[in-house]
Amino acid sequence: MAGEVFGGFACTVCGERHDVLPLKYSLKAPQAIMAIPLEERDARVVITPDQCVIDGRDFYLRGRILVPVHGLDAPFVWGVWAEISPRNFLHVNDLWHVEGREQEPPFSGWLNNDLFLFGNTINLEIDVHTQPVGHRPLFTISNAHHPLALQQRDGISIENIRDIAEMILHRGEAD
Repeated sequence: MAGEVFGGFACTVCGERHDVLPLKYSLKAPQAIMAIPLEERDARVVITPDQCVIDGRDFYLRGRILVPVHGLDAPFVWGVWAEISPRNFLHVNDLWHVEGREQEPPFSGWLNNDLFLFGNTINLEIDVHTQPVGHRPLFTISNAHHPLALQQRDGISIENIRDIAEMILHRGEAD
């Protein structure tokens, strides 16, 4: 199956053997939704698997942060959401089913998920790169010195991916 390394890994946190090592983690919604009371979400939020609008004025797009993995052909993928301007959101919608849209120049956005492994990533500036029809956009971190940007540029090892899996699997557990 794509997105996994078979053979699994022995977890240094819990001592268990996990059957697969995920090569991707995806967040299903922008972080901003969490600030809206549950009883108000249906009235205030419109969300699809790829786009989200809150209160008719805040616009979000789902995309992928690709990180090369040393020794593998497949990248590690963070599936995340970014806030984009109303103008860019409308432009993305206009091109949603248009062949050749990947030729569009990149535009700015701001990450709207907290990837806690990298400190606070909310509002981290990104560049949004439109992809061919049927593919989510690619996000690149604008700050070349940010740890996530360094991973995007330099890649990570399988050991780094195991460390990520352990931190995600055991987040919030007491030491």
